[in-house]
Amino acid sequence: MKKHILLIMLALITCMGIKAQKYLGGDISLLPTYKDKGTVFRNSDGKAECPYKIFTDAGWNAMRVRLFVEPDNAPQANKDEGVCQDLPYVVDLCKQIKRHGFKLMLDFHYSDTWADPGKQFTPKTWAEAIEGKAKDEQVKILSDSVYAHTLTALNALKQAGAEPDFIQVGNEITFGMLWPTGKVDPENNDNWDTLLTLLKAGVKACRKACPKARIIIHTEHAQDWNATQGYYDKLRDGKLDYDIIGLSYYPMWHGTIKHLDTVLDSLKTTYGGKPVMIVETAFYYSHENDVWEKDPDHYSDLYPISAEGQRAFTEELVTMLNRHDEVTGLFWWFPEENESGSTVVKSWLNRGLFDNHTGKALPAMKEFSKFIRK
Repeated sequence: MKKHILLIMLALITCMGIKAQKYLGGDISLLPTYKDKGTVFRNSDGKAECPYKIFTDAGWNAMRVRLFVEPDNAPQANKDEGVCQDLPYVVDLCKQIKRHGFKLMLDFHYSDTWADPGKQFTPKTWAEAIEGKAKDEQVKILSDSVYAHTLTALNALKQAGAEPDFIQVGNEITFGMLWPTGKVDPENNDNWDTLLTLLKAGVKACRKACPKARIIIHTEHAQDWNATQGYYDKLRDGKLDYDIIGLSYYPMWHGTIKHLDTVLDSLKTTYGGKPVMIVETAFYYSHENDVWEKDPDHYSDLYPISAEGQRAFTEELVTMLNRHDEVTGLFWWFPEENESGSTVVKSWLNRGLFDNHTGKALPAMKEFSKFIRK
């Protein structure tokens, strides 16, 4: 009788479907620097509070942290933008994140500085090791370096009681990583054996050190379905072992929310419902003191460049994502930006979730939280 009831329950669960756990959070890699500077974070009512409490009260349950190889080697301009996350810094931050009850996503930038679609610089020490070597020797040295660096970092986090729950093997790597050796084009087959070798080295280290962690492969070309499909097809054909498709989505670079909706449908159809996370998103509320955006109205054709425009973008994005059960994660990039106290970054991005003048949580924070509170 009990067995019969159990079978009926299993059948009902199968028919109804099981909604996956959802993860909401942000990449807070610069938060310790703000705290060290004495920056005051305020909730939406203007009350000074611990930022972790503000995030918890907003329903966040996960945090993302980037890790560089040797950020001391980064150009000073990049350091002024927040490149400082070496292993000791990251271990301390991840311990705080775990202590406050959040799940942890570790984002490996296999570089001494920013790794993104426009640059994937090989770390200085690794570049010196492959200089003058034949291509096959370069690949061997770099894959060994990826494995060793990944394993060392993960073991350090485990020893500190801050084992990651999610691990990104590379950051925004549509065009490969560790350039020029590991550079690829997702729409042709050249050099993919090299990139797959490098990725498999990283994955191997992850599976050894953190077998329960889920591995993310992160790309940033959602505006181009041919590139996106070409990329993940090659991972499938190359039998790369990973768990989650990670996407960056910024409306100013990656198309409309309606377009992203179509891309998500296509990913689900093409890759059998493999989980997807939006591991980076954000939009402007201002262009003040931003060296990259001199026009105060740039991108206002998408949404007003204001706190209300940022809120409207977030509301529209979350509403769309909540229709996709395969989308299990949503992470805001640099939500902790808050220049209301001592200077931390010289040029403001104005895409965080705190006002750079008052330190007060912006209205988008409340909309963002609806991803997990449907």
